[in-house]
Amino acid sequence: MPDYKLSPSDLTYLYDGCKHCFVLKVKHGIQQPSIGLPAVFSTIAGLQKDYYSGKRTEDFCPSLPPGIVRYGEKKVRSDRITIPGTTSTCYIQGRFDIVVEHDDSSYAVLDFKTASPSEEKSKLYGRQLHAYAIALEKPAADAFRLSPVSRLGLLYFAPDRCEQVAIGRQRLDGRMEWVEIKRDDDAFVDFLGGVVSVLDGPLPPPESENCDWCVYRERMKGGATAAVEAVPTCPMCSAPMRLRAGKYGEFWSCSLYPDCKGTRKA
Repeated sequence: MPDYKLSPSDLTYLYDGCKHCFVLKVKHGIQQPSIGLPAVFSTIAGLQKDYYSGKRTEDFCPSLPPGIVRYGEKKVRSDRITIPGTTSTCYIQGRFDIVVEHDDSSYAVLDFKTASPSEEKSKLYGRQLHAYAIALEKPAADAFRLSPVSRLGLLYFAPDRCEQVAIGRQRLDGRMEWVEIKRDDDAFVDFLGGVVSVLDGPLPPPESENCDWCVYRERMKGGATAAVEAVPTCPMCSAPMRLRAGKYGEFWSCSLYPDCKGTRKA
């Protein structure tokens, strides 16, 4: 009986972007080559977690009930989750950003995002937050536990101003925006049912139009001497780029768009 390990982050862009690569990773242990976030995003997130640790919600997010940022960067693992209509099970394993302990002894799970908020992004990231909430409330034996989780939300940081504060020092300034995610466990379990159904089924076909790694594998089927176009790196973050068609013809766009908007001429 399959028991699938699901990473909260994989339930967002990997699952929606390429189910072929998603199944290869979860079911067969074959991962896409690691790109990772540009180091600056990881640095910003780390600084935010350190800064907000121990802060009262009244001081940075009045939309939340009174409480204090109590936990950061904790690993979680859920108990096995049974999906109705299948004998397969799954479990959640990952690491959350921060958790607020409210004065009423309930908890809020928050994620930091360096980006401008949008409904589409929030819907995807909401899957991560639901996964963390379920893992915290229904953990595996000896795993980290917090209950009840009463709030889920995203703290978006969108830099819009640069200021030099001293010789050799500058500061990025921008709006911090809170977006609350309505908790809907039934909808999330239904979503997990679809995920498990994909994993239980045959390997989905390669996403030859949307996934750079599927395109690469298809090109390499002819052997090591097959022609492979040189893919440039982004001038802003050094991530691989993707060839796109625009109003004035083809151009190279950062593969991490819209979080990074680097471009090159084709």
